[in-house]
Formats: sequence, structure tokens, C-alpha cells
Amino acid sequence: MLRRDSIIGWRAGLMLVLAAAAASAVASAERSGRTAPALHQAAVTSRLTLRSPDVAAGAGIALSHVYDRSGCHGGNVSPALSWSGAPAGTRSFTVLMFDPDAPGEGWWHWALFDIPPGVTSLQAGAGDPARHLLPAGAIQVRNDFGSLGYGGPCPPPGKPHHYRLMLYALRVSRLGLDASASPAQVAATARASAIAEAELVAPYGR
Repeated sequence: MLRRDSIIGWRAGLMLVLAAAAASAVASAERSGRTAPALHQAAVTSRLTLRSPDVAAGAGIALSHVYDRSGCHGGNVSPALSWSGAPAGTRSFTVLMFDPDAPGEGWWHWALFDIPPGVTSLQAGAGDPARHLLPAGAIQVRNDFGSLGYGGPCPPPGKPHHYRLMLYALRVSRLGLDASASPAQVAATARASAIAEAELVAPYGR
């Protein structure tokens, strides 16, 4: 039978080993910048909300925001957007519009990034480069129609498609991209630096 002092010593040694392992794991996580408590805290404290007076979640998109070519006859005006609740540490925003129901890998309708952290809204029509309504420093790229800026919904006749307007709050002030980037590149780079996100989803069909 083990002596009582031997059992106590064995337990103390085990506790020291477990404590050292836990400390090493925490230190490793902190070096990677991905500690679970930090990620959990960011999720809990983030209340980023995206709104639009022009597009209501679940409601149909108005003709004024629909594309004006390829058989579609809308106004092609990007909707007004506003947001609130960006978490501390936000250094820029990215706005994207994507149709996941389009054939293939979906269709990018808008990609706008390097929006300064003090900006909390975009005017209707900001996606038209000729109108010069973007915040200073913000950059947009060519959509999947091939035109710079916003290109509205224009699905083939049939079932409505669902259009995702997405907002990302980023920990970086610049994505390191320019207007020659693809929308998919903007999306991937933004998501890699995102600390919060919000979206509106609205249908349109013809």
C-alpha cells in the first residue's frame, strides 16, 4: 500500500504538470492571436447592424436598384445603407453584394472597401463612380458584369434570386488591394481581417 505522503507528493506533481501544460497552451494561443476568450468576447460584444431605407430584409428589391442592361430595365442605383454597433478596434469597413443563386459560383454585384472607420452610411447611388459619392479613400472594383462599382440584380427569368448585402468591420485600415482586384479577392481578404459582420438578404425575380 502506498504511504499517505507518497500519494500527496504524486498528486502535487501531477497538478504541477497539468498547470504547466495549460500555461503553455494559453501562451501559444496568445502568440497566434486566436485565444478562445478573446474570440468569444468579440462575438459577445459585437452588435454590428446593417440597415437600408431602400432594401428591407426578405422584401423584394425595387426596380430602381435593378440592373439596366442584359434584358433588365432598372435604375441601377445602389441602395442607401447605414450601420451601427461596430466593435472597438474597427479600422475600416467593406461592403459587398452577392447573388449565391446565380449559376456557377454565384455573382458579385458590388465590392467596396477601405471605407474609413468614422463612416456609418452610404448615400443611394454611391456605387456609381460618376456621381463621386464615396467616402474619401474608399475603393470599388469591377463587378461580374464587368463595370466599375454597383451592378444591380438581373437574374434570368424564373425563381427569384436572393441578394446578400454584406458589411464587414475590419481590424485593418487598408486591404492592400486596388481597383484592379476581383470582388472575390476583396471578399476573401476582408473576411480574413473581419472582427464583425452584418448582412441584409432580399429577393428579386423576373
